[in-house]
This record gives sequence, C-alpha cells and structure tokens, in this order.
Amino acid sequence: MHLHGTHCVVRGWRMSDAVALVRHGNSLEVARQLRDRFPHPYTKQDAQRFLTFAVGADEPTNFAIDVDGEAAGAIGYVRSADVERFSAEIGYWLGEAHWGRGIATEAVQLVTTYVFDVANLLRLFALPFADNAASIRVLEKAGFVCEGILRQSAVKYGVPRDQAMYARLNQRWRGVDG
Repeated sequence: MHLHGTHCVVRGWRMSDAVALVRHGNSLEVARQLRDRFPHPYTKQDAQRFLTFAVGADEPTNFAIDVDGEAAGAIGYVRSADVERFSAEIGYWLGEAHWGRGIATEAVQLVTTYVFDVANLLRLFALPFADNAASIRVLEKAGFVCEGILRQSAVKYGVPRDQAMYARLNQRWRGVDG
C-alpha cells in the first residue's frame, strides 16, 4: 500500500527502515506523548522487533510515514471488537525534524480515507494527551472532533494525565453487509 500526499507517502514498513526508525524514534519529546509500549531510549533492537511484527502482519495496520524517501514516523490503527468492531483507534508519531510542516495532518487524512474506504470502518478515534496541543491540532485539521476529556485516564512517567477523545465518522459507511 502506498498513499501519496504532497508532503509524505504512507507506505508499508520494510526491514531496511530500522536505522531511520531509530533516528526519528529515539526522542524523549516523541516518547513522552505516546503509550508506554513505545520505548525510550528507542534502540535498534526495538526497531527490529517492531519491524518484524509490522512486516509480518497478515492484515497490515501499521505504516511508515515516508518523507523524502525515509521513514520519518509511524501511523496505524487498532480495530475494536464486538459491538465496537466497526471502530478503531488511530495513532501516529513523527520525528521532531519534521514537526510543523503539515506532514502528520496529511498522514492522518490519508490513512483515515484509506481505512474508511478499504476496511469499511464507521468510526476512527484518537486519545491524545489533553495537553498535547500539536497532536490535537493535527486531529482537528484532519476533521476529527473532540467528544470530551477523560480526566486522569492515563499515567505517563508516573504522572496522571488527561486524555482528549477525538473522533471522525465515516459518512460513506456501507453498513454491516456493505
């Protein structure tokens, strides 16, 4: 899969992305805004472990954000289950060298369109930390709407943090049999 935008390409991962993944992912400023499963420091072993998982997935849901021919970040989604099976959480990060250029917004827009069309999801949601103004801006520019604040719903580096619930609905959803 290759989704082409003006600022980036969203594509499948390659094992050869390990060096770039470490270069852009080994940042405390990146890690502090992500779930604990994203380690800091981010090592070559972490990159190889992740890439083995992502490249070998039967149904790819994790993608590289490629800027100028290099994996500069990641974007993916996790499907929900049961009555929420047409919903998924979207997550993303971008290396600091590329912040403030519209790249993350474009990647979120590209993946949202792809997931709505190909996976026939009804809803995508994100849970950025409520004080992460940059990520919230990305979501809002990509058409996501704030549905509320989850007070002290997460603990990062030992500190309770609020999360914002952002979502976007698929206006072209084809229904269960679609």
